Amino acid sequence: MTTASHLLYDRSRLIELVRQYALSFGDFTLASGAKASFYLDCRKLTLSGEGANQIAAGILELLQSDMPDAVGGMAIGADPITAAVITRAWQESHCLRGFIVRKESKDHGTGRQVEGPVQAGDRVVILEDVITTGGSSLKAIQHARDFGLKVERLITIIDRQSGGRERFEAEGVRFDSLLTLTDLGIDS
Repeated sequence: MTTASHLLYDRSRLIELVRQYALSFGDFTLASGAKASFYLDCRKLTLSGEGANQIAAGILELLQSDMPDAVGGMAIGADPITAAVITRAWQESHCLRGFIVRKESKDHGTGRQVEGPVQAGDRVVILEDVITTGGSSLKAIQHARDFGLKVERLITIIDRQSGGRERFEAEGVRFDSLLTLTDLGIDS
């Protein structure tokens, strides 16, 4: 059931949603190759109405003082985040476009690796669900830059606090997260 309170960003509610739906304990291998005793599957949030709204509201709160031209990230993980953010931005009367970074260029059509209504020179923010070391996001940043986009910032839902922040800052990209492992009560 949707109520007006579900439409406002509520950090404590987002923490509850992550703990309830996205956090699993066990033995896992992460995209970075590292082993972990827990896994964060944010698709269980980004593909649900309340989760997507909370995430979009939180990201827009971070962006409000410096709205970019567009937001986007690596397919497919960033796709639902991008869709939620641009939809919510439009509902709040912000002109914000979205884009998708393909892992590989298409071998048909325009052959573009960056898709969407963006053009060289646009100021953009890369979106991500979970950051560990930041490897896949660094690829998205490079592809966006190769396309001519000005990548100013990266925003993730959860920072695993495993070196990603430092790697982005070394690339000249501001880094923000809605939540960290510390916020979730997890020791990294």
